[in-house]
Amino acid sequence: PGMRMTENGEDSSPSQPDGVLPRGASGGKDPGVSSDKRPVNPSTEDNKPTKLIDTLQFPQDVQDQSSKTSLYQPRPPLLPKPPALSKGGKSGSMEEVRSRRLKHSQESLTDPAETGSSTDSLKEDSTGPLSSEPGARASPSMRGGPTTTTVTQRSSGGGPSRYASLPYSHRSLRTANRIDRDCVDYGIVPGRAGPERLHLHRNLSDSRLLDNMVLDNTSVNSMKSTFSVLNPIRPRDVRNRSFLEGSVLGSGALLGAEELDRYFPERRVGIYIATWNMHGEKGLPNNLDDLLLPTDSEFAQDFYIIGVQEGCPDRREWEIRLQETLGPYYVMLYAASHGVLYLTVFVRRDLIWFCSEVEHATVTTRIMSQIKTKGAVGIGFTFFGTSFLFITSHFTSGDSRVYERILDYNKIVEALALPKVLPDTNPYRSTSSDVTTRFDEVFWFGDFNFRLSKDRVEVEALLNQNQGVDMGPLLHHDQLSKEMKDGSIFKGFQEALIQFLPTYKFDVGCDVYDTTSKQRTPSYTDRILFRNRQVGDIKVIKYTSCSMIKTSDHRPVIGMFQVKLRPGRDNIPLGAGQFDRSLYLEGIRRRITRELKKREATKDQGSSTICSIS
Repeated sequence: PGMRMTENGEDSSPSQPDGVLPRGASGGKDPGVSSDKRPVNPSTEDNKPTKLIDTLQFPQDVQDQSSKTSLYQPRPPLLPKPPALSKGGKSGSMEEVRSRRLKHSQESLTDPAETGSSTDSLKEDSTGPLSSEPGARASPSMRGGPTTTTVTQRSSGGGPSRYASLPYSHRSLRTANRIDRDCVDYGIVPGRAGPERLHLHRNLSDSRLLDNMVLDNTSVNSMKSTFSVLNPIRPRDVRNRSFLEGSVLGSGALLGAEELDRYFPERRVGIYIATWNMHGEKGLPNNLDDLLLPTDSEFAQDFYIIGVQEGCPDRREWEIRLQETLGPYYVMLYAASHGVLYLTVFVRRDLIWFCSEVEHATVTTRIMSQIKTKGAVGIGFTFFGTSFLFITSHFTSGDSRVYERILDYNKIVEALALPKVLPDTNPYRSTSSDVTTRFDEVFWFGDFNFRLSKDRVEVEALLNQNQGVDMGPLLHHDQLSKEMKDGSIFKGFQEALIQFLPTYKFDVGCDVYDTTSKQRTPSYTDRILFRNRQVGDIKVIKYTSCSMIKTSDHRPVIGMFQVKLRPGRDNIPLGAGQFDRSLYLEGIRRRITRELKKREATKDQGSSTICSIS
């Protein structure tokens, strides 16, 4: 009733306004009347709002009864086809890549636990490359950080693409720059299995944005606006970055574990130490590369600490020469002096943000304090959560004055007032009477003036027998080794094995020991000693002398070490990137000037001609 049919079978019922349902229409319910015409309580019915799309019924010629109307479900926009697949590639490969990318991107955007910041560390996967093919598995990352992924991708032709293997982590910063080479962030290195491997160096900033991304041309091109050598940082990571006062485990802490592992996956930093008695010479060597950048070392170190005794009169010129030699990769963190004792600390410019404020102190061991030729100067600072103390000193000279040298040592450890403001990282193991107990890692180097207790003839005979291979017979007569063994000096310190010739005393400019009337006995006066709170924190890499520099009667002694690092707290007073800017600019200017002069000299030499007159 209420509906009439025409001859053609069409509905001739009066038209209803849009949105008004005919009474009794399919899917429609009167709020107060049930299907059997009995009144019901509206509160017993569902209170859900009636959907208009569920109540409308369309004519047969407009909508097929077999089809059901559903709400529109938005889909992610389709990505452009990668170039590798657009050149005749298989459609199955395209769908596989697209599904993998969509899956990873959705997981990254919907992960409720995604709280990582821009300081999430990239751990190096020790189990080998992680394939992006089905069935590949990721090994858990170190220290609970995000999983490090190495993506392996094949081109549409079945062969390896140019992104054959791209690890997101590499060796620590100490190995990022080779000596005397430009800093390259990408380097093609031949792989062991045949295809070339594209290594992304460790000095990249990290983010989880690229952890699960399949690297093809599309993904790289789609991020050209933000993609650089540094991984892009998400705004929410910048917003969420927090510094928790005094916390070691705080997420995003500048000196915390995440940032430490990002720069040093093995938590070891490279330390290069050089000590040299310059004999007060005004003229400096033409080239200091042999002192700081030995050719037998593959990589430069993270810190360079240079201690000088009887330094040249112009201390600033000496520091400029050091900056010129180390180049733009390094900046001078701090420099201190005590008379003619100079102590200089250089650090890689990448790492200066993790250094604390630097403190220094001096001690004179002369009776008259105005004479500052003997004594010590110390520099202390904290790097991440590890405190360092570097001391260079010059003890009393004389073959038989061992007792006076021991007194010099005792005075220095008691009077060197460090640290001043820096917090002690382990106060329970510190003593007020010994400055070396108040730091985690201590390096003490200089001209200690301890001699060999043998006359010159016997020492030269032992040198001729051993030819610099085994120095054990000589060291049996070394005064310092004997006193350290007896515990009267340098308590708790160690020294690496000596395998080089005595460094004192030479005729200036040659490799001949003293030929003056005094005929001084060759001795190991120049030494590098170290001490650590935790056993095994300091690992010796190299300990030798520099025989190429002959402008003094002493040969420089150098040491290379790997030192254990620990996370720090945010209450450590930061140096905030401070360094000697004017020194840096002058050193770089001289470096460029020297290179230009060298090129001009080479050009003039190549264009010169010889004329002969007959």
